[in-house]
Amino acid sequence: MTFTIVLLYIHHKTRPLTHLVPSSLSSRFGFFAFWVREKMEIDLTPRLAKKVYGGDGGSYSAWSPSDLPMLREGDIGAAKLSLERDGFALPSYSDSARVAYVLQGNGVVGIVLPEKEEKVLPVKKGDAIALPFGVITWWYNKEDTEFVVLFLGDTKTAHKRGEFTNFYLNGSNGIFTGFSTEFVGRAWDLEESVVKTLVGKQTGKGIVKLGGANLPEPKKEHRDGMTLNCEEAPLDVDIKGGGRVVVLNTKNLPLVGEVGLGADLVRLDGSAMCSPGFSCDSALQVTYIVRGSGRVQVVGVDGKRVLETTVTAGNLFIVPRFFVVSKIADPEGLEWFSIITTPNPIFTHLAGSIGAWKALSPQVLEASFKVDSDTEKLFRSKRTSDAIFFPPPK
Repeated sequence: MTFTIVLLYIHHKTRPLTHLVPSSLSSRFGFFAFWVREKMEIDLTPRLAKKVYGGDGGSYSAWSPSDLPMLREGDIGAAKLSLERDGFALPSYSDSARVAYVLQGNGVVGIVLPEKEEKVLPVKKGDAIALPFGVITWWYNKEDTEFVVLFLGDTKTAHKRGEFTNFYLNGSNGIFTGFSTEFVGRAWDLEESVVKTLVGKQTGKGIVKLGGANLPEPKKEHRDGMTLNCEEAPLDVDIKGGGRVVVLNTKNLPLVGEVGLGADLVRLDGSAMCSPGFSCDSALQVTYIVRGSGRVQVVGVDGKRVLETTVTAGNLFIVPRFFVVSKIADPEGLEWFSIITTPNPIFTHLAGSIGAWKALSPQVLEASFKVDSDTEKLFRSKRTSDAIFFPPPK
């Protein structure tokens, strides 16, 4: 990113500010112009999450803006919850609207929308859940396989840009614990002895391990309108030998409209390529690598390649607005889950049968590339049947 600062000094009765600039810039007419040009490069390097807290029941990890500056620049938060068997994430709410995506295992989530009754959902790998502002959630794993959930969201209204702040209702760091026994007793009409038990009994912080707890049984009907399984949903794009896409939007999960985010799950076949493209509605793309590995290139302002790297499972990276990104999967394939900072994103692809170059007239292409008509015709004749995903060369 580039900033230009222009400091214009006009000699007046006030104290001149010549001490701020080189004397050579001062003018004998009593004014000067001082230009400062500062270049600031944003680091787009993919990062892994770091553990924030946890214990026997599991852990909570997050990506920090200090490690991934684009989180702060784009007002994006990213975190991951991992629960062992009988791990229980205490009831909490966040200062940000989020999309949750189940990366691994099966679990249970309790959701309380504002002024609504609790819904208890069974969730599994591939489930995406929209969590608007004010939603209270709890999470539980009753199986042997680790239960892992990814959270991506918008932090424009958060306490800290680029970070989620979770407010737990109870536990050692809970809201309940923060009030005095007098206030708790008055609010819930309880005796002081009972209040002390409620406030002091749960000493865990955020995540605990339960032993023999009898939690509500999940109901399949509670999934309706609350979650969409991206691995089972109808495909929006399916290219043989190339890849597949499921897009999460207001059509298949209306609740994402309240969250203000869109999302997609992309599965790229081995050695296939994803066409260079960009979000044409000024949205940011936040990408988490779910499985596999591959190469990524991002090109930004002035045609500068701002990122060229290999990504692997667990990496998170962000593509700035209007920057063009392309990926090539390694032989084992590449799978990623992304959010886009608009509920119904629109993308422009530059290559393939629907590529923007195809829409331009031959004369414009010849003039733009400074080539003859034969070269333009060769360029236009390629990728006439492939769109978005390109299978590996034969």
